[in-house]
Amino acid sequence: MALNGDNDGKLAAYLGLSRSRFSAKINETGGAEFNMGEISKIKQRYNLNADEIDAIFF
Repeated sequence: MALNGDNDGKLAAYLGLSRSRFSAKINETGGAEFNMGEISKIKQRYNLNADEIDAIFF
């Protein structure tokens, strides 16, 4: 996020999430995880390749 000038609030808004829900997903609080649609949006926003997606999310 930081490399692209984003912060939690900007990325949460882009994904259509509240900041608290986004935080839960980032921290895997209470079993919260990013879904495939959200991962796809993040991939597009930051132009990530498959290896980067794997390293970040899996």
